Amino acid sequence: MSTVKVTDDTFKAEVLDSDVPVLVDFWATWCGPCRMVAPILEELSDEYEGKIKIVKLDTDENQATAMAYGIFSIPTLNVYQNGEVVKSIVGARPKRALVEEIEQVLSPAE
Repeated sequence: MSTVKVTDDTFKAEVLDSDVPVLVDFWATWCGPCRMVAPILEELSDEYEGKIKIVKLDTDENQATAMAYGIFSIPTLNVYQNGEVVKSIVGARPKRALVEEIEQVLSPAE
């Protein structure tokens, strides 16, 4: 499974109503760091299939959602759980750092 493209129209169904946590990559085609993160997210999408859904939202094409969540810097990776933002990661990160962030969401400290 690879990352799914979401839009202003599909955001609620794909992200907010999801049964599993969803990592949303707010990105744009002109953003260099966004292009660096994209292949890492594709890998993570396969590795975490069934545990977390990874989707991409082009901020140029879907400004309403980006504005609603106060996205001013990209890439911004927001993790949503039960319709709420539970983690926000701003800027490109190496795979190891993203794995750590995902693991924190999937297995929160008791």
